[in-house]
Amino acid sequence: MVTAVTSFGRSGLYDWLIQRISAVVMAAYTIFLAGFIACTPDLTFELWQGLFNQLWMRIFTLATLLSIAAHAWIGLWAVLTDYLTNQLMGTKATILRLLAQMGLGVITLTYLVWGIEILWGL
Repeated sequence: MVTAVTSFGRSGLYDWLIQRISAVVMAAYTIFLAGFIACTPDLTFELWQGLFNQLWMRIFTLATLLSIAAHAWIGLWAVLTDYLTNQLMGTKATILRLLAQMGLGVITLTYLVWGIEILWGL
């Protein structure tokens, strides 16, 4: 049996809610950026930089980065749990799943930190 320790939320309901909320944030961000690009025919680097220099846009982008990381982690956890634990069964499956989760967690965290560094110029 897989425990909730390796999950993002405390239960399946929390994971489900996090995935739905993060999906709404990512959709809003995508729609906003698509609209901005569509409504700005003479898009220049200065306009793009001006957009991302605004605090509200940085916060919106940060919320989207966090949403991507949470959404991806929960999805990866669910897939790894379903395929590695339920299909293979046994100690080898658990070890393989935990190694895969650790590796993908490091990758997710690396991209998140990298995105924050790019966004805030740290």
